[in-house]
Amino acid sequence: MELQQMRYVLAVAETKSFTRAAERCLVVQSALSHQIARLEQELGTRLFERTTRRVRLTPAGEAFLPAARQCLAAAERASVEVAAAIGEVRGQLSVGVIPSVAAVDIPGTLRDFRRQYPKVRISLRVGASDELVEQVREGDIEIAFLGLPTTARPKGVEAREVGRDRLVAVVSPDHPLAGAGSVDLRRLSSEEFVDLPAKTAGRTQSDLAFSAAGLTRDVTFEVTNADFLARLVGQGLGVAMLPSAYVPQLSGVTTIQVTDAPARVEYVVWTSDSRTPAATAFLRLLNLPDAREAP
Repeated sequence: MELQQMRYVLAVAETKSFTRAAERCLVVQSALSHQIARLEQELGTRLFERTTRRVRLTPAGEAFLPAARQCLAAAERASVEVAAAIGEVRGQLSVGVIPSVAAVDIPGTLRDFRRQYPKVRISLRVGASDELVEQVREGDIEIAFLGLPTTARPKGVEAREVGRDRLVAVVSPDHPLAGAGSVDLRRLSSEEFVDLPAKTAGRTQSDLAFSAAGLTRDVTFEVTNADFLARLVGQGLGVAMLPSAYVPQLSGVTTIQVTDAPARVEYVVWTSDSRTPAATAFLRLLNLPDAREAP
């Protein structure tokens, strides 16, 4: 059984086509089919059901896939560790970020990292804080940047606080509050809001603040992207509350200080289990040599 055969099986499983798999692997289809047939002969069973219209995994193929992925990941890890032993960082690095991250200049940090470690392949995933923590715990990504209410902490991962910020109100330029120097939550509670989806960390910090003040509010639009949220606010479809450090990069909106605004804590999180040389180098670039486990 060879690693290349496993790569071919994964390619067919993911593309559901021998033709597309061969194109992805940069080989002729006959060579790919021959290698998979050899592997099936060695295993004593078929991994794929083939018809003129579709290709799908057999039960044996379904069972083979996770182990094949683990073998390929182990082989990649071995190569990466050998390179690290002779002072070369390479491999892959997966980073997750919330859309409104402000405490760290993510593009600038990635630029500096790429310049120092050009052989590392970087993937960037944008999502909600709770989703990113889960993905770090599951090993889908290695490092993530989050924003949480002061009452919450990342659990089950290594964490370091990288910044704190207070939320501000964001309104359209022609909104009646646009000229106000400051406002409180009671006044804002009479407005219609544009906000992130319910139960996300970005939404919870505002919900908790209004609830603690004994107030309710009407969220008429829920969006998953902070930039699009600001576009809706700019059209007068509601007001919003966003981190003050993030708001300056938005256009077409007016910022108002909130006297009793909630605070947000930004974290970088990672797992210490099987941390890759690339992840270690990235954390070192952030000046985070030590880890502490979040409670």
